[in-house]
Amino acid sequence: MTDAVTEQALSIQPIVDGHNDLPIASKYKRDYSVEGLDAGVPDLHTDIPRLRAGGVGAQFWSLFVPSNTGEAEAVQATFEQIDFVHRLVARYPDTFTLARSSAQVRSAIADGKIASLLGIEGGYSLGSSPAILRIFAELGVKYVTLTHNSNTAWADSGTDSPHHHGLNELGRDFIRELNAAGVLVDLSHTSPETMHAALDISTAPVIFSHSGVRGVTDHPRNVPDDVLHRLPGNGGVLMLTFVPTFVSAEYARWFDGGREGKPPPAGIAEVADHVEYARNVVGIDHIGLGGDYDGYPVLADGLEDVSGYPRLLDELVRRGWTVDELVKLNGANLLRVLDKADASAELLQAAVPELSVRQRDGARRMSGKTVD
Repeated sequence: MTDAVTEQALSIQPIVDGHNDLPIASKYKRDYSVEGLDAGVPDLHTDIPRLRAGGVGAQFWSLFVPSNTGEAEAVQATFEQIDFVHRLVARYPDTFTLARSSAQVRSAIADGKIASLLGIEGGYSLGSSPAILRIFAELGVKYVTLTHNSNTAWADSGTDSPHHHGLNELGRDFIRELNAAGVLVDLSHTSPETMHAALDISTAPVIFSHSGVRGVTDHPRNVPDDVLHRLPGNGGVLMLTFVPTFVSAEYARWFDGGREGKPPPAGIAEVADHVEYARNVVGIDHIGLGGDYDGYPVLADGLEDVSGYPRLLDELVRRGWTVDELVKLNGANLLRVLDKADASAELLQAAVPELSVRQRDGARRMSGKTVD
């Protein structure tokens, strides 16, 4: 039975999850079909009954293309995944509605629907073109993860050999363009040097859509303390993930070492350890949840699918968390970030000539200047 504190927190603020890979999972497993999600789909982590059971009120659907895909092909595939989300919403209008602002998220929740937001996972999907970014923003994309597991032409990944010292000139221009478009800079998957470089430039809050903390598990996909210490000053949010190799060093060693015998524990308690560590470092106003459902074969024990969020909240209640703290973790913090990103974009658009960044980029390309 769900704890009364958990139920109260979810009634005030349902879950706003930062990262779910249903679009790419549906491509590989179901040829992008949106049928049957109202009845339950056993080979996915995500369907409508389990979203409802999990108390999900808003979901960032990840638009993911493998990082070995060429830029032109990645742009096309990203459009196809945007189409998938639009068809998903159209097929289940009583369940989903598209959203691109915190006001629209709150309106959807008030109507009993699940707000659907778009997040691009991997900057190569922008085709090294600020124009493509602006088109995606017009279509409702609200964050861009600068890299995936490999470097892009302008940003370094946390799981690749460094090449750009974090960001090159084009990468710095992209941060400015993202700010101007009201699109969140997502630093999951990036190297610490990229994280710092983006924080140096961004005038809007950043997010980590699905990461852990290195202070608990020293994994390259997790965020080091020196970056975490900068997050309150930026106003951003770290959204904690449920991926076993990120939440448990013992599980990661087992996973990478042949996977013999029973896997070590990597469950709700380990995820809660990351949540609490992050709260202690960055403060209660700068944390959220980003499960990474349907983006990884197996999630943490007890959090195997999108129905699991209340079980994690119950664990935090047992550790002394209050309703107000859970409300912030559930999604209030992320909604504040959306508000600030939109306000920042409005200020930039009012203060800076519309074409300033675009003209700089165009001039650089016309002159043949390299981006490194």
